[in-house]
Amino acid sequence: MAPSPALFQSVPEKDYFSFLPKGELPEFQEIVNFFDFKGEDVAKAADVSPKSVRYDEKMPAELQERIREWAILVNLVAEFFKGDLERTAQWFKMPNPLLGYISPRDMIRVGRFKKLLKFVTSAREENRR
Repeated sequence: MAPSPALFQSVPEKDYFSFLPKGELPEFQEIVNFFDFKGEDVAKAADVSPKSVRYDEKMPAELQERIREWAILVNLVAEFFKGDLERTAQWFKMPNPLLGYISPRDMIRVGRFKKLLKFVTSAREENRR
């Protein structure tokens, strides 16, 4: 059985914001700044202790993984907007009626990343039909 095209909807074509330089660690602080998150926001969104929120070589692996996932999501949305970084940033900040009038940024902040990712990947699949 051949894999469904939807299986590959979670990988962006390009790193529009340069959050994920090849062969290097992601730009963790830049990703967090994109969302305008404070330390407590990052802790809640990533489901880690506030004391573990740091962006250096001692950064916990689970925090690295969560922030990397956020960067991938940002690039998936940027791809939909054909690389328009301003529109992408606006999309994350504006309340969205399809998300219950909560902004995508706030969905991440309150720990609803997986629901948002599912929404984005489903929308990308619909858009490709």
